[in-house]
Amino acid sequence: MMRERKRRQSTCFLLAFLLLGVVLPFRAVAQREQVLDRVAAVVDDEIILQSEVVQGAYLLALQSGLDPVRDPLAFEKLKRSVLENLVAEKILLVQARAETIKVDDAQVDQLLEQQMKMLLERFGSEEKVAEYFGQPMSKVRRSYREEIYNSLLINNLKQQKFGDLKVTRREVEEFFRTHRDSLPALKESVNISHILVEIKPGAEADRKAYERAKGIRSRILGGEDFATLAKQFSEDPGSASRGGELGFLSRGDFVPEFEEAAFALEPGQISEVVKTRFGYHVIQCIDKRGDRINVRHILIAVPVLPEDEAAALQKIQEIRKRIVEGGESFESLAKQFSDDPETKDRGGLLGWFELDRFAESVQEFRAVVETLRVGEVSAPFKTKFGYHIVRMNDRQEARPLSLEKDWDKIEAMALEAKRQRRFEEWVQQLKRDIYVEIKEQ
Repeated sequence: MMRERKRRQSTCFLLAFLLLGVVLPFRAVAQREQVLDRVAAVVDDEIILQSEVVQGAYLLALQSGLDPVRDPLAFEKLKRSVLENLVAEKILLVQARAETIKVDDAQVDQLLEQQMKMLLERFGSEEKVAEYFGQPMSKVRRSYREEIYNSLLINNLKQQKFGDLKVTRREVEEFFRTHRDSLPALKESVNISHILVEIKPGAEADRKAYERAKGIRSRILGGEDFATLAKQFSEDPGSASRGGELGFLSRGDFVPEFEEAAFALEPGQISEVVKTRFGYHVIQCIDKRGDRINVRHILIAVPVLPEDEAAALQKIQEIRKRIVEGGESFESLAKQFSDDPETKDRGGLLGWFELDRFAESVQEFRAVVETLRVGEVSAPFKTKFGYHIVRMNDRQEARPLSLEKDWDKIEAMALEAKRQRRFEEWVQQLKRDIYVEIKEQ
């Protein structure tokens, strides 16, 4: 039962994350709906709680602008739709396990770290993330990890069943004729590339933080009390007051570098100085119970100094000068200097974006690209990621879709529609083979 409750919670965590920008003011309402709980459905040997359905419906209502109080009938319809989707998800998980579908753990870890990074960027600190979700960061990580794992499991199952599906030219043309009036028009879009220079702590700040952590470790090895030193020196506000103790945690609850060092320790052992994106750590293993460990740590953060920001700005200015005045290739300099691992190997190419759909976190991009002409390179500008320059590769004005100009897009839409039809038919077939009971609503 505890395992099942954790699975149910993980779905709500991911839904909440997808709608972080609008969920915050509405949390109290959704929480009040969860005070009294009951089983909404049973799928095989797993259950879906009514609270899970309600929270999912509230999140979708927020996304669509529906007021559950003013339009209770529409909200009830939304809850039924959410329940159907949750049942379908459970069915697919049962089927994926029956067919022994595999998931790459390294991919799970990579996606988890991306999600955790986005959460930290959204809220500013682990403490604020934990406060929002009402649970320790370790449980937030565990819930996200399980949800990511399940999502990949379902995706791999769907890929195995429908990945080879094709559409003919006639099917694409028929799809366009049938849906022409409802297909979305192409909005004003831009194709851009960028070079990012992160604002990183300088070598001197990094050296001082390392030496400080190393000195604290020496004091511990010399006989001083770890917990006392953690309360005095640790810069992790979530654990310093507890002497650095994190409590019993499992694999996947830590960032990889910390996890590798922590699980290598035996009770009482002290780690070497360990570096993560948060800074330098000294770790002590308190206890081990199977695949769970209880550790304490001391964190020494590496500060970013004003001169570090100035150095990043100077570097991006020099790169732009080499492009604009020196005639050097934007792509080659992006591959050489950009700190964006997702785009540097593509010469900084970000690709096509609709102007009105730039995420809140990159609004600075919109302000810049709106003024650029094709081929122009922007002046350096700052975001929370660091300093950027952007090149306008191409622009596209808003217009309706056409078979002549947008065949690839329409073909992709037709293929996705066909896959969805086949998928829904398959799920209905699985419902006849897997035990499903919908409780009275």
